[in-house]
Amino acid sequence: MGERPSPSKARKLNNAIPLVCSIMARKSALVKQTLIGSGLFVIAIYVFFNTFLSPFAESSDTALPHDYAQRLSVVKDTFSGKSSRVKVYMYDLPKTFTYGIIEHHAMARGSLNAPVHDVSTLKYPGHQHMGEWYFFADLLRPEFERVGSPVVKVTDPEDADLFYVPVFSSLSLIVNTGRTEGSSLFKGYSDEDMQDALVEWLESQQYWKRNSGWDHVIIAGDPNALYRVIDKVKNAVLLVSDFGRLRPDQGSLVKDVIMPYAHRINTYTGDLGVENRKTLLFFMGNRYRKEGGKIRDLLFKVLEKEEGVTIKHGTQSRENRRAASQGMHTSKFCLNPAGDTPSACRLFDSIVSLCIPVIVSDDIELPFEDVIDYKKIALFVETSDALKLGYLVKMLRSVTPEKILEFQKELREVNRYFEFGDPNGTVKEIWREVAQKLPNIKLMINREKRVVKRQLSEPDCSCLCTNKTGTISSL
Repeated sequence: MGERPSPSKARKLNNAIPLVCSIMARKSALVKQTLIGSGLFVIAIYVFFNTFLSPFAESSDTALPHDYAQRLSVVKDTFSGKSSRVKVYMYDLPKTFTYGIIEHHAMARGSLNAPVHDVSTLKYPGHQHMGEWYFFADLLRPEFERVGSPVVKVTDPEDADLFYVPVFSSLSLIVNTGRTEGSSLFKGYSDEDMQDALVEWLESQQYWKRNSGWDHVIIAGDPNALYRVIDKVKNAVLLVSDFGRLRPDQGSLVKDVIMPYAHRINTYTGDLGVENRKTLLFFMGNRYRKEGGKIRDLLFKVLEKEEGVTIKHGTQSRENRRAASQGMHTSKFCLNPAGDTPSACRLFDSIVSLCIPVIVSDDIELPFEDVIDYKKIALFVETSDALKLGYLVKMLRSVTPEKILEFQKELREVNRYFEFGDPNGTVKEIWREVAQKLPNIKLMINREKRVVKRQLSEPDCSCLCTNKTGTISSL
């Protein structure tokens, strides 16, 4: 048998055991910290490359994107857990209000013979109000692809500042337009029924009921979108093209956001200058419109015989889009009269064509006016002046080539604001404006708790264009 250790040796051995354990614990902790640090470093490198060196982060004049500081700040906030971005929860709507509408649209045109098993494979059709698709797609992207966005997507509605309702309201309007003869399966589709069903669904949601819809965001790009139920959703932040079909208590710049149409003309990528722009003034579109758009027919009569002016009647088609693209890319100025409402898609076609817009629409509202000075990129002409014989042509001929070049430079500078497909473009900028509405949304939520509705003949805009004037009694 071996010797038993002396008491003094035993004491030393017992004292050493905790020391060894302590050293091992510290090493284990150090290894864990190293692994965590390495993991964060790898993620940071990925975010850096994705944010600053991606193909979408190009800048025409510098090596880094113009919003470098903002993107760097977002990356820092992401890792520090201090992100101040507005939190948005997107409802998982029944497919009736999203992919189901795409399906109806395709079947009505004969491009789809029967309902598909996986509706997410359906392609949203191109049209001037397809912004609703880009917002939906944006919030479907993983968050690491949305670095730089003013809003962060959350999956728990309890964490949300705002709630996005991704209904394809503009596409629903045109499902039955242009239906083929054999599309009997969808003779029963009704946009009105869709609107009623949407409101019924919303009113059953606890988060809609909680604040009467004030903290919800709904896109209604087409001026006729959701027309049947607009009074029931008017508390929400509405993303609209203009206020032409809305009363002051339904829509206003205080509460809502003006968004551009999706341009249907190819973006001009050629050189600046007047050498290849031989036409003075160009317009191609529907000559006969309703309401404010009646100005178009009058402008045709005034301009159609003027030298250097190309003004043609044409409706939406691939062939006409090609012709319009060619015309806009080779013209110095593009005429932008009102449509059925004050706005029209050709304004945004003009901007991306670097064809200086000549806006004849006295009541127009424009997107991004907090950051874009439209007087630097467009000419505004009062309707009464535009209808005077020779007035427009004389005015345009007086603009020097140097001034035209200045306009073109400014147009190219703001191009990204009108590109829905650019990660740094329209969707990001609309979210920025929506995020800026949050303090006012909170004001309206709290204010509604103490005011009562009164049946006024006209909305009182001193009360932020709401029909509320009395005070609710409280203890």
